[in-house]
Order: sequence, then structure tokens, then C-alpha cells
Amino acid sequence: MVSLAQGERARLSRLLAAAGPEGPTLCEGWAARDLAAHLVVREGRPDAAAGIRVGALAGWTERVQGRVAARGFEALVKSFRSGPPAFSPFNLPGVDGAANLVEFFVHAEDVRRAVPFEPEPLAPELAEALWKRLPAVARFGDARSPVELRLVHPDGREATVRRKGAPLVTVRGEPGELVLFLYGRGARAEVVAEGAPEAVETLAHVLPLPGAGTAA
Repeated sequence: MVSLAQGERARLSRLLAAAGPEGPTLCEGWAARDLAAHLVVREGRPDAAAGIRVGALAGWTERVQGRVAARGFEALVKSFRSGPPAFSPFNLPGVDGAANLVEFFVHAEDVRRAVPFEPEPLAPELAEALWKRLPAVARFGDARSPVELRLVHPDGREATVRRKGAPLVTVRGEPGELVLFLYGRGARAEVVAEGAPEAVETLAHVLPLPGAGTAA
């Protein structure tokens, strides 16, 4: 049975292949070739992947990624599609779903939304899995919220991510859109923020909110 993470790997591979090496992405400064190289380095070069998170090692990661990006684009996409090499920690039980599902979903949307696109509803099981990961994304993602967040699912469920002493902002939206918002990819109009105007403004400085409201 194909897991959700494996399904997103296949979808991202298809989108990269369709975009071509110079295809645009929402990752600033990266074409599809650069994103594919990032994905291959992340899973296949543990010595260099640390620089994705650790600023002091970013230069080494960038050099390795540049060399990997120089490979043929088709080979890069094929390597990513086939999964991590045997020695990769991403092969350990449970790591694929925990570490890859959100990553692959976000990057698939980075490619899909970099050009005019049609809304694409998520499968219910994917939407539910993303919803369950939202608190972790909010706490440990690349762009951390400066305010306390109350995330609200369309069915009324809530997840609160606390920031001691910070004002509260309620953000409502579909799980996939909330994930992209928390990754700093901007938000579609369906994602709405509610709270004191100054708190919403503080949040929008870090996490773009084109659909934000300012209800008290």
C-alpha cells in the first residue's frame, strides 16, 4: 500500500518533470532544478543536509547542492522519485511519514502554484494527516509565528500553539492552506486571521496573510 508520503513524493516528481529544469518555484531563487537538487541532498547527503537547518553549515550545503544541481535534471528527478539511498536515515521505520509528508506536500505546491493553477481539493486522508501535523509545523517550521495561534479547521476543531505573553490570533482555513501559511508561502483568501488589528499585523509581517481579517 502506498503511504501518504510516498503519494506526495510521486506527485512532486511528476510536477518537477512537467516543469522542466528552469521551471519556476515559490522557493525564492530556486528553479525546479535547484529544488530537485535540494531534495536529493536532503535524503542522500547527511554530511551536507545539516546546513539546511544549521546556518553555520549552510555554505557547505550550498556548494554540495550546486554540484548536485549540475547533474542532468532527468537524473535528479529519477533519483528523488526512487526514494532515499539504502544508507539514508530516511529509510528508518516511521521517518518517511514523520519527516517527509509535509515537506513533499509544501514543495509540490511550490512547483504547482508558481504558475497559474486551478484549486485542487485534497484527499480527505491527506487533509487529516496535515491537520494533525499543524502544531508541530507551527512550533518548529521555518517561519515561526510571533503570536499565539489558534488554528481552526473548517469543521470547528481547534489547535492552539502557545507563545507565552504573546497576543492571540485565530487563523481559519483548510489544513493544506494552513500548512502553506505556516511555511510562509502566503495564504489564499480562504485563510482568514481574526484578532486585534495590531496582533494580526504583527503576524502578517512574518507570515503573509492576504486573506486576513481583523475581527475583534
